[in-house]
Amino acid sequence: MIAPDGNNLDLLMNVPLTVTAELGTAKMLVRDILKLGTGSVVELDRLAGGPVDLLVNDRLVARGEVVAIDENFGVRVTELIEKP
Repeated sequence: MIAPDGNNLDLLMNVPLTVTAELGTAKMLVRDILKLGTGSVVELDRLAGGPVDLLVNDRLVARGEVVAIDENFGVRVTELIEKP
């Protein structure tokens, strides 16, 4: 594999990626999904205030904490995940 020089790396700088912040997950039956409505609560597998996973194109790259930025939410990175 050839290491990218500055010119080759520049080609990748404008490639769009999907970044997802995952608060947690839950397994539910279809019948329970169909019962969801306004005000329903779905219990996740994480503790409140615990770290959130930051995924890039569905691949875990970091963990962090939720922060408020004006009226939006963000994630402050607290741990980078090394490649296996």
